[in-house]
Amino acid sequence: MEAQEYIESGILELYVYGLLSEKENLEIAELAKKNTEVDQEIISIEKAIIALSSSFSPFHSVENFQKIKARLELKHGKVFDLKPASKSSQYIGWAAAVLLLLGLGYQTMELTKTKEAISTVGNEKNKIQRDYAFLDQQNKQTEKNLNIVRDIKNTGVTLGGQAVSPKSFAKVYWNQQTKTTYIDAAGLPTPPKGMVYQVWSLKLSPVLTPTSIGLLDNFEGNSQKIFAVSQTDSAEAFGITLEPAGGSLTPTMEQLYTLGKV
Repeated sequence: MEAQEYIESGILELYVYGLLSEKENLEIAELAKKNTEVDQEIISIEKAIIALSSSFSPFHSVENFQKIKARLELKHGKVFDLKPASKSSQYIGWAAAVLLLLGLGYQTMELTKTKEAISTVGNEKNKIQRDYAFLDQQNKQTEKNLNIVRDIKNTGVTLGGQAVSPKSFAKVYWNQQTKTTYIDAAGLPTPPKGMVYQVWSLKLSPVLTPTSIGLLDNFEGNSQKIFAVSQTDSAEAFGITLEPAGGSLTPTMEQLYTLGKV
């Protein structure tokens, strides 16, 4: 560390107060012997402390005062105490100290407010980013669903409500070339806990033959209620039943919610 760096770092003040380790004290003492600028800075600090201690004794113990005064006398001869400050000067000094503390308190309070404001802005920014990502995802899903509905290659099959739920309805979008199948289940009520809707492709002749093509999982989490199910090779009708979670091997006809012919 260069001499100027020692001066600017505040370590010389700690040296004068005797707050450094023995190793650091020896290092500063050796530097002061070799460097006049550092030695003069130490002397200036010591003189300033003597002056302040003479005027405002509450800030420095008698022991520290005598140590620094003795050190100066060894270097420069007799050190004369400054005249005691007048009462008005003391009051001015104390008032200045109080104002300084108030100023520091105000600055600390403003800094805290600024940090809180920055934190609030950061939280708001994160919330906006999350909202944007959610809306962007919803927008993409809406565009995808519109493309399904508008695709002229898709055969739309309307499924009407049955005895167990006459007001229910649904719609199947089936591309007979690619075999892709989508279910619009917006007309179905939310299934009870532990139950799930299961979609069936049906052959009506020579005998009724149902084939499961998928479950409408996460019904409440799908806000647009359009679900992709398994590819359908052939079907004469589609039906949706309410089944226990995980689905069933055959449809529960008593829980047939919707049915429609192709």
